[in-house]
Amino acid sequence: MAGAAAVVAVPSPAAPPADPASPADAPRAAAPPPRESGPRPLHIGTYTSVDGGGTGIAAASYDPRTGRITGSGTLAEVPDPSYLAVHPDGRTLYAVDERQDGAVTAVRLADRRILGTRGTGGAGPCHLSVHPGGRWLLSANYVSGSVAVHPIDASGALGERTDLVTHSTPPPGPGQDGPHAHQFITGPDGDHVLAVDLGTDTVYSYRLDRAEGTLTEVAQAHTRPGAGPRHLTFHPGGRHAYLANEVDDTVAVCAYDPASGRLTIGEPQSTGSGGGTNYPAQFAVTADGGYAFLANRGHNSIARYAIEADGARLRLLGTVPVGGDFPRQIALSPDGGLLFAANQRSGTVTVFHVDRASGELASAGEPFASPVAVCALPL
Repeated sequence: MAGAAAVVAVPSPAAPPADPASPADAPRAAAPPPRESGPRPLHIGTYTSVDGGGTGIAAASYDPRTGRITGSGTLAEVPDPSYLAVHPDGRTLYAVDERQDGAVTAVRLADRRILGTRGTGGAGPCHLSVHPGGRWLLSANYVSGSVAVHPIDASGALGERTDLVTHSTPPPGPGQDGPHAHQFITGPDGDHVLAVDLGTDTVYSYRLDRAEGTLTEVAQAHTRPGAGPRHLTFHPGGRHAYLANEVDDTVAVCAYDPASGRLTIGEPQSTGSGGGTNYPAQFAVTADGGYAFLANRGHNSIARYAIEADGARLRLLGTVPVGGDFPRQIALSPDGGLLFAANQRSGTVTVFHVDRASGELASAGEPFASPVAVCALPL
């Protein structure tokens, strides 16, 4: 459906010094685990406040070999849980409450008990992630253009917010009414956290005080005006990342310097949409760093890229129809054998088998119906 795109590389920063962070705090590239055999949990986020929406976080399971999904009701009745993340120990699930009075909620998976909800200090939180050390929850308030940090205790429950930063500079990009934080994630070094802001065309780098949960801005990386950056996904090597630009329908390869937390954004590249109306959502990168997949909303496809030059280049291989409408989010299964796409407008989750050698995608069967599916999290 789309031909190859121009290949763009960004220069690699100098090799960083040895990382002082402990292995628990700093993720490392690793070979994918072996294929699972028994059913595995799948949790699905939705909007509960829209017509035809869900009742909360949907609970399901999937067969790691066939990709078949089986529903099992509602995990927890959380309002508008549009994005989900799991604690590194696998015991607690976290969800945003994407409402005007934004919040984040913790759910214990063993007994589906809600451990509590904390305010994010902003409106419309749309993304959250857990620091690899397991002590801090990071969330992004889209409407307010701010990012928040919450402590996580030994039980998985959340404490009161330890920091809140609103993006005040640079000014909004073309067509934007203000900052719109869309993602907040930890860099590969563990010391820096990065916030992607669609409204200001900027990725902000902060140093995270891992004792106090406070943020200090150390760098800004700017896209071209009007790009509308949405989501950043790191290569397992830790020196490069891939940025999905929602507004101008492009992607970019970025270089990352772990020592300083500084990101360098490369030239825009094709999403494979052919120039039609399209809003790229996010990347998923294979554990071995060989391939990247991009969710295209509007074109309703998954773009496939070969990753070359140790992460410094993306080469577009083509696109595959997603089998649904408006793929809001994609995720790989822990063993890397399956790719899940949450299709918001069709209210479905589609599943693909991933060929680890070629990066090819093959449909795993009929889509699974789930009301206003906006996030699918396979465990």
